[in-house]
Amino acid sequence: MLRKFSSLILIILFFTTNLFAQEKPEVQIGGALRFNYNLSSWKEGQKTRGGDFGYDVFRVNAKAKYKGVKLNAEYRLYSEGFGGGMLKQGWVGYDFSPENNLQIGLTQVPFGITQYNSHNWFFGINYYVGLEDDHDMGIKYTHNDENWMYAIAFFKNAEELRFGSASDVSDSRYSYDVSSSADGLYRNKEVNQVNLKVARKFASGNSKHMLGVSAQYGGLYNLDTEKTGDSYAIAAHYELNAGNFNLKVQATKYKMNPENPADQDSEGLAMTAYGAPYLVASEATTYTIGPAYSVPVEWGPISNLQFYNDFGYMNKANDMYEDSFMNTTGVLVTAGNVYTYVDLAQGKDHPWVGPAWTNGLAAGTPDAEWETRFNINIGYYF
Repeated sequence: MLRKFSSLILIILFFTTNLFAQEKPEVQIGGALRFNYNLSSWKEGQKTRGGDFGYDVFRVNAKAKYKGVKLNAEYRLYSEGFGGGMLKQGWVGYDFSPENNLQIGLTQVPFGITQYNSHNWFFGINYYVGLEDDHDMGIKYTHNDENWMYAIAFFKNAEELRFGSASDVSDSRYSYDVSSSADGLYRNKEVNQVNLKVARKFASGNSKHMLGVSAQYGGLYNLDTEKTGDSYAIAAHYELNAGNFNLKVQATKYKMNPENPADQDSEGLAMTAYGAPYLVASEATTYTIGPAYSVPVEWGPISNLQFYNDFGYMNKANDMYEDSFMNTTGVLVTAGNVYTYVDLAQGKDHPWVGPAWTNGLAAGTPDAEWETRFNINIGYYF
């Protein structure tokens, strides 16, 4: 009996040891240092100086994996005027299989063309209303195989840094989220958002296509009334890769219904990122299109030139509001670990490409003119 019991113990120990054998932990550390030159048509002093060249961002990326559980985090240090330090993303994940993944934490919202619905350094117009490369706090499940990609997610809220009963949303964040306005009149925050994205992949010859739809619905909690409104966004999107050519096309409709105090209208609300909020129309439809073409070269360390043009149009539902436009023509120069974006960005009623900061994406400016920003961003990635 003792011999049989000992044999049973040895068998259990053998299988237990193999089942829970420790794999070697994997850790990768990377990052980037970027500098930026810009010359803006609406800044007289800057034009007199011939533009400004300065520090953009230093970032640290960390990836780790142990026993099938993964970590992915990116922390960025911008200048104080652009929000200072902020966590772009930070999640813990698990791969159930090569096609199925779960992420928990500050993770990218599965909406529209991801990772980016644009090619340039400025992103597209959707980014500035929180609908491109947005990251929120929640849980996301993704399936991605040869023919289908779909994702479902629940986000409790955007990045929460203050945790007070009625604390304003912090302006130090990478992606745009509903927030409080600079004058304190609009005070909302995102809560309990659900996302669903489905995309079909197919190929023809040397071309690869991805056609999809996205939807999100969530709450808007007002810090003054303590009531919860709602918001939704839907999008249809298409991406083509054919050799060195890439095309991104998307149409997006969104509407936000905050429960503001009775003396405030609901035609606009505040959003924030990079240290400063502005107002955004509460309902609009956006249209974006962005072709790009890559040209391999052998010019010393330069190995590739990607030429692109990203166009965005924001049609606001309020007929009294002026529509917003954004167009960026440029080239991405790849030289070893150095990536340089050379962009000519033009905008009309756009806060980052023109003087109308607070109301550019909300009421806008009657008879607004097109403004131009020439921008060069140089980054070493390691």
